[in-house]
Amino acid sequence: MMSFVKKAALAATLASTAVNAGATTTSAAGKENPTIVLVHGAFADGSAWSRVIPFLQAQGLKVVAVQNPLTSLADDVASTKRVLDAQTGPVILVGHSYGGVVISEAGNNAHVRSLVYVAAYAPGEAQSIADLNKDYPTPAGFSELVADKDGFLTLTANGVAKYLAQDVAPEQAGVIAATQRPTRGKNFEEKIGSPAWKTKPSWYIVAEHDFMLQPDLQKVMAKNISAHVVTLSTSHSPQVSQPDEVAKVILKAAANVE
Repeated sequence: MMSFVKKAALAATLASTAVNAGATTTSAAGKENPTIVLVHGAFADGSAWSRVIPFLQAQGLKVVAVQNPLTSLADDVASTKRVLDAQTGPVILVGHSYGGVVISEAGNNAHVRSLVYVAAYAPGEAQSIADLNKDYPTPAGFSELVADKDGFLTLTANGVAKYLAQDVAPEQAGVIAATQRPTRGKNFEEKIGSPAWKTKPSWYIVAEHDFMLQPDLQKVMAKNISAHVVTLSTSHSPQVSQPDEVAKVILKAAANVE
């Protein structure tokens, strides 16, 4: 049986023209393929998805990685909505970590057909990350957060290597640490309105060895939103350590678009 990677490589040859042109693609049945919009988490930017994007593009899908400022939840939602508004067809909206809060709010956009949470927060109405975390032990990685005089947080290099992405190569962890975007600490206290997962199907990837978001909390959130659940033996960065498995879940969500 042809492996997922070989299938992806074959599909890339067939789909490269349409993808490189940024054109809307259609399936063999003539159905419009969804665009995949990827939302990064805290301490990151759109490059966090760099290992997942080629797998999705190889299947002939248009992919857009949002570049959020991380200056407030409202700013990040607005930035994501601008990307969504620019699309002309159906969208699968994917969020990692704090990005799950963003997609829960921005996912109410009419283009969005389904949501994919990757080791991500999935708040309910009028909930914040602080609300979700309060009944769980503080994740070990939080001990490596550093605040500047304006209240923006970053992770130490040790925090990245030991707690955020302990299952990636040291060189890759170094890149993650060097390219991280400072995140306003108050973002984690800001609440959303009515979450999109109430009306749209969701998928959830649980990261079993996560030191930034308690795995037990991930499982509870996945259950609360009635998500299709996939559990991976990864750190808080499955999109880096197991990008093919993350891409498979996104493709499942894309395949279920009506």
